[in-house]
Amino acid sequence: MSRPALEVADIFRDRGPAWRRANTGHVSLEQLKVMSAIENCRTAALGGHVARCEDCAYTTIAYNSCRSRHCPKCQGAAAKEWLAAREADLLPVPYYHVVFTLPAPIADIAYQNKAVIYDLLFKVSAETVLTIAADPKHLGARIGITSVLHTWGSALTHHPHVHMIVPGGGISPDSQRWVSCRPGFFLPVRVLSRLFRRLFLEKLIAAHAAGRLSFFGDHAHLADAQSFAAYLAPLRKAEWVVYAKRPFGGPQAVLAYLSRYTHRVAIANSRLIAFDEQGVTFKWKDYRIEGSDRYKRMTLATDEFIRRFLTHVLPKGLHRIRHYGLFAKSSCADNIARARELLAVPEGEPANAAVDPSKPPCPCCGGRMIIIEVFERGATPRHRPTAPTSVIRIDTS
Repeated sequence: MSRPALEVADIFRDRGPAWRRANTGHVSLEQLKVMSAIENCRTAALGGHVARCEDCAYTTIAYNSCRSRHCPKCQGAAAKEWLAAREADLLPVPYYHVVFTLPAPIADIAYQNKAVIYDLLFKVSAETVLTIAADPKHLGARIGITSVLHTWGSALTHHPHVHMIVPGGGISPDSQRWVSCRPGFFLPVRVLSRLFRRLFLEKLIAAHAAGRLSFFGDHAHLADAQSFAAYLAPLRKAEWVVYAKRPFGGPQAVLAYLSRYTHRVAIANSRLIAFDEQGVTFKWKDYRIEGSDRYKRMTLATDEFIRRFLTHVLPKGLHRIRHYGLFAKSSCADNIARARELLAVPEGEPANAAVDPSKPPCPCCGGRMIIIEVFERGATPRHRPTAPTSVIRIDTS
């Protein structure tokens, strides 16, 4: 894929210094680190190497990636590596996509309590699905879950939700058989929604009572227990959005879906259209509208675009991909092996080794590229490229 004409990095390099000065004291260390990483990604600031083709001597310069999980350029390669490791875990059963979304009032306080509330969103949504699936009235089985946290809407607004990929069945409580769900139907979303609402509010109130939540600005009054209870009261009767899509077409469709969702960042470079005095223009999708009319353009003032992007920087140490039930890391291999045995699936061939995106073939003749020089951060390579590096750079956003 050719490099997009406009990147988030271009916007950060141009307006980042002024934005940081204007917002001194209001930007977290993690947000500053993300800005710096994106600005320096694949530039001489991070060093790199020179590669030359063994056959035709075509020479290229490759600058190092920042490897930030919020960088639009770095996540494509990371997704390929992650997917290669997951391919061997796929089971030959239908897979379902379930989405749990926090109501707007909860999302508002999550903005000031990201680590606590995002963690609750993960744990409570997983507990909800595992509990209902284990109930004999519904499925009566132990299931596996892969959960991915997204915190954004298409317009870069704060919209925390969890995407789950779940096989359509599980292992019976006695581990003696595979229990399949009904064709085209996983679990009742209304039942999931009610349990999710009850469990989340219980655990959120417990977190408040334990002093784990902080409130500022317009929400400062919520530090009081009675005010917090009054704030949550309308949510006890409101419908909480849980959405279950129909099953994927097969294992490869699951992998294709995961490749789009697991390592996605708030906005891909491919969605950027223009950056000028008016601000940043980008493509977005209005999910309230059906059909082709849902695809629109939006222009934000540059400072607002940067603010919205940085809203989605996750707290340090918070994992955005988690596994539960049969897929929990401590016992995943044994559970997958048992599921395959119950499904009478023969031992599969080892997954193909992922192509190393850092070692592409020669763009001139397809030959093998070998590294002839490594240069440090901020240094200038001794060798020169055969063609301008902008011609051959690859974007993975």
